[in-house]
Amino acid sequence: MARNWLKLGAQELHVVDLDGAFAGAPRHLKVVREIVSSVGIPVELGGGLRTDGDIEEALATGVSRVILGTRAFADPQALARLVQRFGKQIAVGIDARNGFVQVKGWVETTSTRATDLARMAADMGVATLIYTDTATDGMLAGPNLSAMDEMCRAVSCRVIASGGVSAPEHVQALVNLGHANLFGAIVGKALYEGKTTLPELIHAATR
Repeated sequence: MARNWLKLGAQELHVVDLDGAFAGAPRHLKVVREIVSSVGIPVELGGGLRTDGDIEEALATGVSRVILGTRAFADPQALARLVQRFGKQIAVGIDARNGFVQVKGWVETTSTRATDLARMAADMGVATLIYTDTATDGMLAGPNLSAMDEMCRAVSCRVIASGGVSAPEHVQALVNLGHANLFGAIVGKALYEGKTTLPELIHAATR
């Protein structure tokens, strides 16, 4: 599948170890290593990276960056230390509903605004944020444009949009926000269900 996306023009791959996310520790690092070696483009990995050892093992597979979610929120000191050690290889995933951070697999909604967590992470030197609007994720109805606009205005680091992007017009709408730091968009379900094609989405992003 990874080679298929590469053939269709993918410039980066987003991989989530779902078993690892539920288990609290990586479960598919062997597969991730095979993906990295077979595509030759940047791969980012999230899911179950709860300890420094997990992060070290994940980065040893050759991924370009690892994504910290709940840990980044729960332990800012650890985040600062990891960014100091690994630099741009540390990305932070921010999941939010109605503008407030959600953790523990979206089960718990906190009182922290997503933009506040983003600013904190950016101030620590985090180079990439993956912002997921959980209300739109998997709904195939388009991204939360106002939330993405607010997030991109809040920080100067790179922001990747996640949630609801499922058609060329959704990509075009993100481009039309006009933010230089809006680095990309994650598309999964829409591609696997044949709602759109990767070349169509890439064309919308570059025209």
